[in-house]
Amino acid sequence: MKNIYWSDFHTNVHSKHIDDLDSWYDFAKDMLDFWAPVYYPYFVKTNEKGFHYEDTHSPEKHQNDWERLRKFCKGKDDDFILYMGYEWQGDGRDGDHNVFYKDLEGDMKMPLKYKELCDELTPKDSIAIPHHPGYKSGHRGKNWDTHNESISPVVEIYSSHGSSEASDSNIPLNVHIHMGPRSEEGTVLYALKKGIKVGIIASGDNHVCPAISGNGFMAVISDEYNRESLFNAILNRHTYGVSRSRILLDYRINNEIMGSEITAEENNIVDINVIGSSAIDRIEIIRNGTPEKTFVHNGKWEEKKLKDVVRFKFELELGWGPDRRVFPDIKEKLWNVSLETKGKILNIEKLWTSPGSKIKVNEEKKFKAEIITRKSIQGDAKLSQKNYLTPYIQNQSIIFEIEDHIDNSLMFNIDGKEYNVSIRKLLNQSILEAQEDKVHKLLKDRFDFDKYYREDPWWHNAYKFLLHKASPLDAYRVNYKYEFKNLKSKEDNIFIKVIQKNGDIAWSSPIWIKSPF
Repeated sequence: MKNIYWSDFHTNVHSKHIDDLDSWYDFAKDMLDFWAPVYYPYFVKTNEKGFHYEDTHSPEKHQNDWERLRKFCKGKDDDFILYMGYEWQGDGRDGDHNVFYKDLEGDMKMPLKYKELCDELTPKDSIAIPHHPGYKSGHRGKNWDTHNESISPVVEIYSSHGSSEASDSNIPLNVHIHMGPRSEEGTVLYALKKGIKVGIIASGDNHVCPAISGNGFMAVISDEYNRESLFNAILNRHTYGVSRSRILLDYRINNEIMGSEITAEENNIVDINVIGSSAIDRIEIIRNGTPEKTFVHNGKWEEKKLKDVVRFKFELELGWGPDRRVFPDIKEKLWNVSLETKGKILNIEKLWTSPGSKIKVNEEKKFKAEIITRKSIQGDAKLSQKNYLTPYIQNQSIIFEIEDHIDNSLMFNIDGKEYNVSIRKLLNQSILEAQEDKVHKLLKDRFDFDKYYREDPWWHNAYKFLLHKASPLDAYRVNYKYEFKNLKSKEDNIFIKVIQKNGDIAWSSPIWIKSPF
């Protein structure tokens, strides 16, 4: 595989957040390969009758905030690459776009029309990426009729808003229900059916911090890690998006990578190589916006006999805990976690949803971390990125890839209590544990409550951890090829969608293949 670099390319920085950028930067650097803070030049205004609506800050405030952001980005001279951008909404008729510059010298352009914005930006040195395009075109959803392929080479298919893949895709676009519902003419598949050349990314559209796992990440395929190479890869659509975990995807036609424009040969080879974070369910091959072929991996590996030494992945998820409506003061918990194996820890992936957690030891046979999980309460917008109207759990997860003898056990220590977990058992089932002694003490101390005919009061308020069912290598690694001869139009586009059994998704950028005649 070529080098894959990860980013959350959509972290909204409100004016009030600029002073918080140092802590955001630290978290971004811990989670990402490069980052782009995106200035959000809008605020909630109230008229004399008390009606609340969003308006644009004054040009003077834009300029002042933009220069503060530029100063911050230029002041970070270490090896973590920063781009800077801003959100452009215009009059809402052409959809929301984030504007980025290759260097840190660009200025904000805030015309009302997308065409005017494109006219003011310099191709190859600046881009404007549409996001949540699946809302109604003309009402902050994407207007593909005015799309400029040079200025907007990629589109954000997934974010904290949900999925804009299609009006009937399996992930909804309903987090911000007031902006919906989803409408077909703004979606990515609608654009591809129209023959528009646009690559695919995912990113958070986060307003509380960068790199929230579950809100989307962008993968950039680049030969080198430098400002120009990464930006050029985005310009050339050498990108893909994931909804949550970092699925590794190498997709080619006739050995040309995603985002490429190629000429058809007599026999055309689609070559897909995937290393997932968990068991892969299926791979969909979508041509000209319509599913053409599905490779179903589910059922192809489960009955294979495992070798004595097995390579596998599993997710450790921590969180849950006391209901904040009952215990409003219990906002977070610090977990002390360790894992030891007689084999080898090959890789870990952090699925943090908020800052503060720290890995203390990451060795071949030993892992230790301090992990903070949080839980919001109704109306607490600071912690609740997904939906601030409901109690929102911010669990934290780590994915481990381990190689060990199948008859060995993994030794966990969670908050001082040891758990000896059979690898063979973990390959066959998930394992859920609750800190029941602690929650019994909590309810006794707070409410003198210690007897009831069922366990609900304790179970519903207990901190828990879940060892998700482990997947052997054959479950999360797929190499698939297929061949086709004929095109369906003068120029077809073909992209790949990878779906894991746990629901995590990767969307590739398309490859465009044109007739030689």
